[in-house]
Amino acid sequence: MTSAALRRALTAPGPPPLPVDAARLLAELNAPPRLAAHLRAVHEAAGELVDWVAATYPDVAVDAEAVLFGAATHDIGKVLHPAELSGPGARHEPAGHELLRAHGVEERLARFARTHAAWDGDGVTIEDLLVSLADKVWKAKRVPDLEQRVVDRLAAASGEQAWETFLKLDDVLDRIAARADDRLAFQSAHPVQDGQAAQEGRAEEHG
Repeated sequence: MTSAALRRALTAPGPPPLPVDAARLLAELNAPPRLAAHLRAVHEAAGELVDWVAATYPDVAVDAEAVLFGAATHDIGKVLHPAELSGPGARHEPAGHELLRAHGVEERLARFARTHAAWDGDGVTIEDLLVSLADKVWKAKRVPDLEQRVVDRLAAASGEQAWETFLKLDDVLDRIAARADDRLAFQSAHPVQDGQAAQEGRAEEHG
């Protein structure tokens, strides 16, 4: 049964709702509310990046569905490794990929669970890079090496000078990052664990 806290994280006003299949899977797994809120924040950033690429580089082929689903589920392995919601760790990456595959998600959509932190590896696609970029810029974190890879890929595909591509990418990332505080506040408004908010409230009453 989906908890009330998770339902709020999935439906409360804030970043756009997740893709239906991603939201359904999070509900089936009774995911931590904070995780659902985080995924909505990253999904929002990914949506803006996909729209920007489509408008600015219409000849660059991007699997928008894969990017959006990937952003919406990239950290789903934290259902199995909840300590990594509030602390470091990478066990959620292969675990998330396996979890998605076990629930019938095709590799085209499931791979981002294991690739979102491996953007500097071999065989990385533009879709992988966009999910990784969204996972950084949603909270205004800028990673020059990652951004350069995106610039190189877009410039090569479009025939544009890299410096021109860089200026355009920098502009859209600045716009996305400008709302980082709102996304962070939205994420923080939802508890890491179901029932945490109630426990905290009782503690304050008896404090």
